[in-house]
Amino acid sequence: MIACFEVFSAAAQTDTCRFQISLLTCGPGEDLYSMWGHTAIRVRNRYNRTDYVFNYGTFDDSDPYFYVKFTRGIMRYSLSVETMSEFMQEYVIEQRSVQEQILQLSCSEKEKLVKALEQNALEANRYYNYHFYQDNCTLRARDIIANNCGNKVSYKNILPYPHITFRNAINGYLDQGGQLWSKFGINVLLGSHLDKEMDNQNAMFLPDYLFKGFDSASNGNARLVSETKNILPPNTNHSGSAWITPSLVFTVLLIIGLILSLSRSSRFKTLTRIFDIIVFFCIGLLGILIAALWLGRVDAVCRNNINILWAWPTHAIVIFLAARKKAWIRNYFLVAASLGIILLLGWKWWPQELPTAALPIVFLVVVRSIFIAQKK
Repeated sequence: MIACFEVFSAAAQTDTCRFQISLLTCGPGEDLYSMWGHTAIRVRNRYNRTDYVFNYGTFDDSDPYFYVKFTRGIMRYSLSVETMSEFMQEYVIEQRSVQEQILQLSCSEKEKLVKALEQNALEANRYYNYHFYQDNCTLRARDIIANNCGNKVSYKNILPYPHITFRNAINGYLDQGGQLWSKFGINVLLGSHLDKEMDNQNAMFLPDYLFKGFDSASNGNARLVSETKNILPPNTNHSGSAWITPSLVFTVLLIIGLILSLSRSSRFKTLTRIFDIIVFFCIGLLGILIAALWLGRVDAVCRNNINILWAWPTHAIVIFLAARKKAWIRNYFLVAASLGIILLLGWKWWPQELPTAALPIVFLVVVRSIFIAQKK
């Protein structure tokens, strides 16, 4: 890394106009962490024939506590420097698109930006606490470019429609990638903070939106981008969505629950009891996870989560006591049913957008809670 700094510094002393700086926008991948694409900054020096990429999206997944830290929201990312050929290897293998926007900057702006990148990539400065939609690799790339332009960078409107929320934006990528189970999990576990409306500035946490922002941006009276190139075309052979979707699975469970509830045969009594234990125990585990993320994460993305109103953590314990003829157990399930009905009636009007795939599960909780309470 020091060697590459020396190369840049030597060039800065000779002819900084030989720098060509561009924004790289990489298309989504099939893995969940890459579903929203990626952004990096490319710095070429035609004088020394160097070609480096400054990448704010570097993290160490070899840390034995990585997934514990990830769950708690302690994401330690860093700025790394690699050659363009090294950077491109992953995208060539995964057949992910890479677009390049060459920036129209003055010589002094290029020199200032390169020095800022060098300084930011030093060991003492390169680390930062990653936040998905408030401080990520894409926003870091945008800000270091904008902050080193001689004029204030102005952006035109890039929002696809009015009143779009963070949840709307990320769900679009999950739908496009066929990640319906991931979409369900994300929408259940992330709280109402994700339902804030985006504005032009914070929408650029997504690489595609930053690409659109730069495409129409102005640096003073001049366009910020002088030329756009397609380095790698997008992969058009996307794998289709799995046919076993959350909506299908949960609807089948609801149908089974309705059949068991309406059956008068004593032969189904044991089967119904087993069914209730499995369903309510799994919902209770989901509620425990919602509560743990709400209380345990260092950021606010999982707080104020309305889904906990149907996914009660206590279900995982109380369902094993449901056979006992106790008044409090009857009241417990009556409250669960009542709250479920209230949720269903106001499903589209809650301040948090609840996952559509959860509708059959909430309806199942209501039905089975009513039947359990009636038997007390």
